[in-house]
Amino acid sequence: MPLDPRLTPARPDLADLALRGRVEAARYVAGEPRRVVAPSAPLRRAPSAESGIDTEAVLGDAVTLYEARDGFAWVQLVHDGYVGYLAADSLGPADPAPTHRVAALRTFLYPAPDLKRPARAHLGLGSALVVTGEAGDYLEVPGGYVFAGHCRPVDAVEPDFAGTAERLVGTPYLWGGRTTLGLDCSGLVQLCLEAAGLTCPRDADQQERALGDALPDDASSDDLADLRRGDLVFWRGHVGMMLDASRLIHANGHHMAVAVEPLRTAVARIREKSYGPMTSVRRITPSTGS
Repeated sequence: MPLDPRLTPARPDLADLALRGRVEAARYVAGEPRRVVAPSAPLRRAPSAESGIDTEAVLGDAVTLYEARDGFAWVQLVHDGYVGYLAADSLGPADPAPTHRVAALRTFLYPAPDLKRPARAHLGLGSALVVTGEAGDYLEVPGGYVFAGHCRPVDAVEPDFAGTAERLVGTPYLWGGRTTLGLDCSGLVQLCLEAAGLTCPRDADQQERALGDALPDDASSDDLADLRRGDLVFWRGHVGMMLDASRLIHANGHHMAVAVEPLRTAVARIREKSYGPMTSVRRITPSTGS
């Protein structure tokens, strides 16, 4: 099987030392652990602010750093393996490890434990925090204070991933987006499954191969009965999640937002105007989640 370039830290001039003998490169290096210290950081396919966004990293995400040059860092994200370029100043030391995560859709980082002070930054769902102390209703973290009621211990999970998706209705569509300020279809699925404590690949084709169990005859049949909350519906290049037997939630370019609609409506429109017919429906259970 050829190596997936999205997940392979290899360029003609530089590659991960672990890939020696599998890929050709002028130089091999052992990556160094780092962690994202910015509220969010676009991961680009080239070291340029004009390059398209493939995905996003958020505060606390662990990365492996292979090179930092001219303001960009070439990295691999630890949680899903994606490779690309982040702004070099968005990275900091790998330690200490996060202790808490933001559980609210959005919260603010304040310079003091006082809601009347001007916020320093916006933090989104899933951002990972290193809590160093408490001050009344606030947690002290590097750079300021966050309202404690918006946070949970880092290992806390939200098992109803469809419920997490419902909280995100109306979030604008953003190609490559995986924060509560903007999401694409697979970013929505990844964010919700990771909040449930499940490992999830980044892109729709990767998710279709890796997640859950395929329901029989779903790719070619028009019979959409027997679907359940949390089932993932796939097209070539698109994915959505069932809220019940008939309603689909998905981040999509038609609505330019995370939206809920009847699955049959989505199937007809997508077949005619964009990604063609459904390719599969996959069901995630505790034993089949990745």
